[in-house]
Amino acid sequence: MKNRKGLLLILLAVMMLGLVGCGTQVPSGHRGVFYSKFGDGTEMGKIYPEGFTWHLPWNSVYVYQIQMQERKEDLTVLSSDGATIRMEVSVLYRPKESKLDSLQIDIGRNYYDVAVAPNIRGIARAVAGTYKPEEIYSTKRDEVSKAIQDRLISAMDAKHIVIENVLVRDVVIPAKITEAINFKLSADQEAQKMQFTIEKERLEADRKRIEAKGIADFQTIVAAGITPSYLKWKGIEATTALAQSPNSKVIVVGNSSQSMPIILSADK
Repeated sequence: MKNRKGLLLILLAVMMLGLVGCGTQVPSGHRGVFYSKFGDGTEMGKIYPEGFTWHLPWNSVYVYQIQMQERKEDLTVLSSDGATIRMEVSVLYRPKESKLDSLQIDIGRNYYDVAVAPNIRGIARAVAGTYKPEEIYSTKRDEVSKAIQDRLISAMDAKHIVIENVLVRDVVIPAKITEAINFKLSADQEAQKMQFTIEKERLEADRKRIEAKGIADFQTIVAAGITPSYLKWKGIEATTALAQSPNSKVIVVGNSSQSMPIILSADK
């Protein structure tokens, strides 16, 4: 009796293991493609969602990550003038979820190594060959990234792969070119500083010129208003004011008709 119970437990355990083995767990952020070993092969038109999928032990469910992934490529390229340049390029990619069955048939789960990597290397070399080292290094790095990305997107679309972004991160160029670029940048900064100084001095000179012209115009206006008649009138006003003062004795000595009177005053 005990032997029978033990045998039943063993059979039950084997059956449980067999049932567990007759299925595939599709994790979160993944999708599955069903493959029938003795049937029609890859099942087209159906993508299996997350969760546990039952199937016979001899069949399979190939699991694909549909989340965005990143791979880095260390590339050696030649610039337009033949200089050797090292670039680190990041590729952000994912498979087309609705085309996983076609991707399984055409390429397989190692689609990055088979399709993306060779293309990114060839495209990066072709794009870099149209730019100078200093452009790839600094002034046109974003433009280079965009050119590589556009070409890679076009190349991968027919292969059921989505390219989200391509980033040129690190660029290493020959030391002599680096020194030349740094020297040029330093010279440009000095030139900009000198241009700023010249512009500042020019503005200051313009300010002084405007100020001097204003003073000259003021003097011209004032001089035009100070006539002999005006001065005589002011002299008469001053003489009258002194004469009316109770604290002073005013003596007016006659002068020529063309001059102001001479005024002498003394306290009592």
